[in-house]
Amino acid sequence: MEQLYAERLKRYVTAMRNEKPDKVPIRPFVAEFTAKYAGYTCQDVTHDYEKAFDAVCKCAADFDWDAVVGNMVYVWTGLTQAIGLKYYAVPGIDIPVDTGFQYLEPSEEEAFMRVDEYDALIEDPTGYLFNVWLPRVSDDVSAMDETTSYRNNLSFLKGGMAMLSYFNAFGPQGERLRTESGTVSAIAGILKAPLDILADKLRGYIGLCNDLLERRDKVIAACESLMPHLLHVALSGADPDKNVPITIWMHRGCVPFISEIDFREIYWATLKPIIEEIWARGHQVLFYAEGDWNHHLKSFAELPDQSIIYHIDQADPFEVHRMLGDKFCLSGGLPNVLLSFGTPDEVRDYCKKLIDGIGRDGGYIMDSSAIVQNDGKVENIRAMTDFTREYGVY
Repeated sequence: MEQLYAERLKRYVTAMRNEKPDKVPIRPFVAEFTAKYAGYTCQDVTHDYEKAFDAVCKCAADFDWDAVVGNMVYVWTGLTQAIGLKYYAVPGIDIPVDTGFQYLEPSEEEAFMRVDEYDALIEDPTGYLFNVWLPRVSDDVSAMDETTSYRNNLSFLKGGMAMLSYFNAFGPQGERLRTESGTVSAIAGILKAPLDILADKLRGYIGLCNDLLERRDKVIAACESLMPHLLHVALSGADPDKNVPITIWMHRGCVPFISEIDFREIYWATLKPIIEEIWARGHQVLFYAEGDWNHHLKSFAELPDQSIIYHIDQADPFEVHRMLGDKFCLSGGLPNVLLSFGTPDEVRDYCKKLIDGIGRDGGYIMDSSAIVQNDGKVENIRAMTDFTREYGVY
């Protein structure tokens, strides 16, 4: 098993360095699919992370994958409920049992950060999040000008214990994958672009769009103030061996969410230096480019060679390869709609097209375009796996 693990790690790392391994690595980002395969509901794996870990281990043992995320469902709703977070809908409680957890974005009027609070965020991001933002997003945390309560105090105790319990469990989960199935833990550490933080968890998308027009300087200053904090978070969870990448989940910086000018002068201007600093410290970043980012490929090409792995979602994989293939490893590009509604033959045909078109010289990792939820067909995931293992030999 240790030999199998070493072979897979070498294959995975070699491809990520944009070189040619012995075979095309297989690294599916499977979330609620693991529940479906292991006989669980979405509620089971979202509300009980031990079941989520077990489901991942079962898939890793049954499929010939090189790497997988220890728990791609990721949000443990036991933790979110421990502090009464308002912005998650829990399977089996707020939404149907077999629906993946949902993020509830507030209206512009109910945004978690008010329009007149930019200066407070800019001056002290940590203080603002703790003193202002946290009480707004939690049912139990008291605002600073309110009398504290039993529920307030208990929420910090429960939340701290839950956080330690969950995040400390990922180390043993990685060891399980290594010893039980010889599977590599695919990622370590997390990063988000400063502008995505504003759009996702503070001002909301509509609020941010208005701010880009009405208080652009404040948006820029806020993004700049968040940069060192986001760099610290990314590096604090990074792989100490510098093998597997830090992942950035890219949301609202692409067309049509913001303009080309806003991308270049704000989104990219405050993200690019973070990526360059991470690379200077010896870590790659997996650009999980959700949506279509083809319009910004020239900007990504400005980064140092091998500094990122570029994941293809809705973009044209062959255009991405033409623009970035000489500089970076590419992953993904297999449409989720094909995995959910296609046939095994169609999946095999598309995998062949990807391997021939963008993986022929190495530097490619087989994966779905986006995270696989419980609508992915088992027979199609198996077709992707078996065909790639057989055909993707260099």
